[in-house]
Order: sequence, then C-alpha cells, then structure tokens
Amino acid sequence: MQHMDDAFTLLRQAVDLLPEKAAAENGQTVGDVREDIGRQEWEMVLGVLIEIGDVHPVSVDFWDLLAEAARQMMLDRSRRWCEWRGWEVRNGTLRATLSLVGAEAGRRRTAFAADGRLRPMWDIGNRTAGGERELNIARLWVEYAQELGPGEAADVRLAPLSPEQWRHLKCGDVITMHEARPVVGTATVIEVLPPRA
Repeated sequence: MQHMDDAFTLLRQAVDLLPEKAAAENGQTVGDVREDIGRQEWEMVLGVLIEIGDVHPVSVDFWDLLAEAARQMMLDRSRRWCEWRGWEVRNGTLRATLSLVGAEAGRRRTAFAADGRLRPMWDIGNRTAGGERELNIARLWVEYAQELGPGEAADVRLAPLSPEQWRHLKCGDVITMHEARPVVGTATVIEVLPPRA
C-alpha cells in the first residue's frame, strides 16, 4: 500500500515547488508562507499558496498537492478550486463575462452554486456533419462569487468536457449558455490561454 502524506507535509512540499521570489497579489511571499508553517497556521498556509498559484505560473503537481491537502483538511471549496486550477494547467483556460437572462424571460428561476459543479451546454458555433447546431458541455466556475442568479452577470471560467472542440474561440467571441432549449445566458470570451502542462 502506498504511503499517503498528511496535509501538512503536502503543504510543505507545495512550498518547495515555488521559486523563492513568488508572491501573492497582496505581497505575501514564500518566506511568509514558511513562517506560517512554523506557526502551524495550516488553513492560512493553504490560502496563501492558492493566492500565489493564482498569480504565478505553477505546475499540475503543485495544484494536486494543494487539492489533496484541502481534501484532508475538509475544505471542500478549496479542494475543488485546486482541482479546477490543475485542470486549467493541463487543458488551458477559457474565461468569459456571462450575463444570465432574467427569471421572467428564462427557464432558470434560482441561483446556482458558483463552484464548478454546474455543467451547462454551450453554443460555441460548432455544427454536426448534417449542419445542425451542436451544443458542447463545459463546467462553470463563477469568479469572486458563491452563486449566480437570473439577471446577474459575472466573469466565469469554463472547463470544457472536450477542450479540443473549443480551441477555435478567441477574445470577443460571443457564446450562449443553455440548460435546455432556451438560452439562459450569453457570454463574451475575455481570455483564452493554452495548456501549460
């Protein structure tokens, strides 16, 4: 049976994958993280490592270590975010500004959790061999929000189930979100980054 490191060892290993000069947007550095480790501020260490990873290019291994540490610490949203970011390193990033139609005009009447569990269909311009519109599925993560409801807008990250089918998109392209037949939202692509793994 393979030995599984505890969360605290995993966090130490993740720190070792960062260059010493890496820092979060708020200025916290790898040195600050090492001090927090010395004080056993484990949840703080995880949070700062996530912030550093969000602004500094890191490996899939880094995100895998953080995801497992968050799982062991029972921090489910942090675990999902780290898994999401690892997926982005492997497959690329597609960000868009999404505007949902209002409850009176659309099928959706309630807000949905913004943490990557929703898997709506998207019209991204693809067609079947017979020329019919083809909808593609992508998981959806809303940035800086816990949920998104009818009539609201936010920047989102998309994780396509078949990333190769989305490679033609570029900044400024408009795509539509579907949960059934009617359109429930329109998104404008604001960033497309290739895989880094």
